[in-house]
Amino acid sequence: MIGPLEELLQTLVRLPGIGRRSAERIAFFLLNRPEEAKRLAEAVGSLHGKVKRCPRCFNLSEGGLCPICRDPGRDRGTICVVARPWEIMKLERTGEYRGLYHVLGGLISPAEGTGPEDLAIEALLRRVREERIGEVILALEPKLEGELTAMHLLERLKPLGVKVSQIAQGVPVGRDLEVADEVTLGKALRGRIELS
Repeated sequence: MIGPLEELLQTLVRLPGIGRRSAERIAFFLLNRPEEAKRLAEAVGSLHGKVKRCPRCFNLSEGGLCPICRDPGRDRGTICVVARPWEIMKLERTGEYRGLYHVLGGLISPAEGTGPEDLAIEALLRRVREERIGEVILALEPKLEGELTAMHLLERLKPLGVKVSQIAQGVPVGRDLEVADEVTLGKALRGRIELS
């Protein structure tokens, strides 16, 4: 029979980036700080009830449109396409981009059985047509799946007469946007190139 401490450790090591030693440090911190443990339990417990997907861009939201879609100060003629919601936070921290976003929900990956129909591509095409978008910036991971997705998007977007660009390759090849620093991401946004 597993005790509560071991159960917590086994749960923590299933989280990305948390090994056994980190799990032990977190567990012992929580044991010594009951108020922090309670706050963490409440935050995790309310997460799925409070955080939803924005119906327009599929970013994370606390109901209805996300703060970026609601912001009247954003450039409404540009959409930056990312694979996952947390990549928006990284791009926002650069301070280089003031347009809108669209979250695909992943990348095309034949090895994982993910095809274009599994992503929010049709919703992106609808937005480009209905919102009169002038430029779509692809901020996808510089690896095979990102390139496959970018090629598919370019093929689908070009007939709509929209400019399609891609962030510059200041982001290391084979690495996720999640691990890129804000300076590198900012330079990549500034140095984006048009795809044709």
